[in-house]
Amino acid sequence: MSRPDVTLNTSASPQQAIIALDALQLSRAIHTRQISCREVMQAYLEQIECLNPKVNALVSLRSAHALLGEADERDRQLARGESMGWMHGMPQAVKDLAACAGLPTSMGSPLFAGEVARQDSHIAARMRAAGALFVGKTNTSEFGLGSHSYNKVHGTTLNAYDPRLTAGGSSGGAAVALALRMLPVADGSDMMGSLRNPAAFNNIYGLRPSQGRVPFGPVPELFIQQLATEGPMGRSVEDVAALLRTQAGFSQAAPLSQRDASDLLVSLERNFIGTRIGWLGDLGAYLPMAPGVLELCERGLGDFHGLGCEVEDCLPDYDPERLWRCWLVHRHWLVGGNLKAAYADPVRRAQLKPEAVWEVEGGVNLSAEAIYQASLDRSDWYRALMKLFERYDYLLLPSAQVFPFAASLDWPKAIAGREMDTYHRWMEVVIGATLAGLPAMSVPVGFNVEGLPMGVQIIGRAQADLAVLQLAHAHEVRTQWVLTRPSPLLGAMG
Repeated sequence: MSRPDVTLNTSASPQQAIIALDALQLSRAIHTRQISCREVMQAYLEQIECLNPKVNALVSLRSAHALLGEADERDRQLARGESMGWMHGMPQAVKDLAACAGLPTSMGSPLFAGEVARQDSHIAARMRAAGALFVGKTNTSEFGLGSHSYNKVHGTTLNAYDPRLTAGGSSGGAAVALALRMLPVADGSDMMGSLRNPAAFNNIYGLRPSQGRVPFGPVPELFIQQLATEGPMGRSVEDVAALLRTQAGFSQAAPLSQRDASDLLVSLERNFIGTRIGWLGDLGAYLPMAPGVLELCERGLGDFHGLGCEVEDCLPDYDPERLWRCWLVHRHWLVGGNLKAAYADPVRRAQLKPEAVWEVEGGVNLSAEAIYQASLDRSDWYRALMKLFERYDYLLLPSAQVFPFAASLDWPKAIAGREMDTYHRWMEVVIGATLAGLPAMSVPVGFNVEGLPMGVQIIGRAQADLAVLQLAHAHEVRTQWVLTRPSPLLGAMG
């Protein structure tokens, strides 16, 4: 069962009727000429003008005149019977960590403010080839560090459900733009939950793909930067799958990227009766959770039961503190390597946020032995999860350990009375899938008494991106959280 086919809501305003469509519905409406690319662009620009000043999700916005001119050209192409692809004429904004030719790529850092990209990143090039029109960039945290999208260049992105609170990050701008229908679909990237945490905080879907599924870059170093990946976000699982099909596939410039993406063409419809799911919860009371998070996620397990799944508690045979130490070594090594040149210059170093300086300094004295041991630890972690997958088809974890917190706070200093000893310890729940290179998708599971959303991570076996999407799709059909609990900022959609 998919979402309903294209039906424009005639009782709503033309602008509201257009932005109410999900991305695939919008694509069909454009290609069947129910609406023009100009009308689509006008509708989204109106929505951006209305809501973006309240949340600061989109940055480096282009002029309406230029965008409407490009939309007109897309309409002329359709009139000639030509389509560039499923994103033909659709507004899009690339996360401000990725290059998009002709637009600034600040990475949230004063060191790169105003620098205009001369070429597209791999994902931007693929979306452009599919017909997308780039309206600007989505805001992020500085260099993507920390799950809270604020920086000195563009400011802070605010939550779609309560603008006093954080949007999460580092793909916070993308998540909020989606939730508030300022974009039909969005890209993001994920090293430490940056596609999953903001999805949970804004009641949408975010997929961290399997390692190598989406080519990353272009970047100077091609072989050891394997913790971060780019991926899709959407208001429906079908939209996420559609964007993943556009992003995925081999690139000669990314030698570790996967060549075959044909499995992503398979239907998302699937029967889940008898599917075995392992619930990791708080890892046996190891992870501190803010009041209500675990309870809400555990109530959400009932929907997986309702699909016919068998859900039971489980734990990997692995010390989670060992995993955290392994994470710190990998993180210091990789982030420190990227920022070493900026750190070496005292003038540039003064413009780095303290967390970036901490990462670099944490990697300065790392020995080759320590790095190799961390890689062994990571390998053992993967093997521990594979042991669980001998019994379970999927694993579930909360997407975050806290609900959205005050936007004025840099990061939570304590959870449930337990002090957080680093700026990212409060997001420890997401490192497992990252270190194992597994596909992990945040799906909405409801709201707390304050009306704040939360999500659960669906984690699949290695390269099982399709299987994760299929379970997420079945869960979406059953729950429909995105449709039934839109942001109050949207008002009546008509």
